[in-house]
Amino acid sequence: LIVKDGVVQVERYQYERTAQHRFTSMSMAKSITSLAVGMALAEKRIASLDDKAAKYVPSLKGTLIGGTLIRHLLRMSTGAKFTEEYDGRDDSARFNGVMIREGIEKALATVANREAPAGAKFSYASVNTHALGAVLKGATGLTLSQYLEPRLWQAIGAETSALWRADRTGLEIAGGHFNATLRDYARLGIVLANDGRRPDEPDRAPIVPLDYLLDATDWHRVPPAFRPGKATPYHGYGYQFWLFPGERRRFALLGVYGQMIFVDPQAKLVM
Repeated sequence: LIVKDGVVQVERYQYERTAQHRFTSMSMAKSITSLAVGMALAEKRIASLDDKAAKYVPSLKGTLIGGTLIRHLLRMSTGAKFTEEYDGRDDSARFNGVMIREGIEKALATVANREAPAGAKFSYASVNTHALGAVLKGATGLTLSQYLEPRLWQAIGAETSALWRADRTGLEIAGGHFNATLRDYARLGIVLANDGRRPDEPDRAPIVPLDYLLDATDWHRVPPAFRPGKATPYHGYGYQFWLFPGERRRFALLGVYGQMIFVDPQAKLVM
């Protein structure tokens, strides 16, 4: 699905899928979790991104993740030693086993080894985003789905309900497992391309706080270690968003098996 200036240019489906089918997000969900954090910050439910996770998730007190700043969770820079290679033998597989048996919070407490100072470098690990989901619930008293339903999903004008898989305690698996139709993913992209606003409702308050959105998606506003060519050989990394090189602000929500929402705000282009 390609949208330019709010007008659909291309919409194609394969494998007997249709516009009514939901598609899984994989790690595109991480960016949606980040938007929830930004909203909670604007509402002062989260006092500061420099608060430690354990302030909102007391069960993580004394753990590596609990002692990590929310800002470092957002940038994938906890410094934790954690492998995520999707081979069934990595740290992610072991984490997922605990998560399935005992829930996300218990699994987060098992992340124990540090290989770098927090905030020093980008190191991709879904546990960071799972922790953000727990922080959001602790800060607001609501799960991600409950919190985002009126603030994001209904606000962007989504035409179909979305689905977010949860652990056995009811906490959403924030690093993935979000599912929505292609057109509703595009609605989200259009709002992000228009600085957090719906272009058909320009006088309405922003859905996503602009200052947070820029911190999340503009590589000029991230520390040098997280800029394009530094965080990775190509992409930079903001607050759970992937940042493209070049002077123009361009960013994407990415999932491991080819899922992507590409956003170019200047061109008002969403793919």
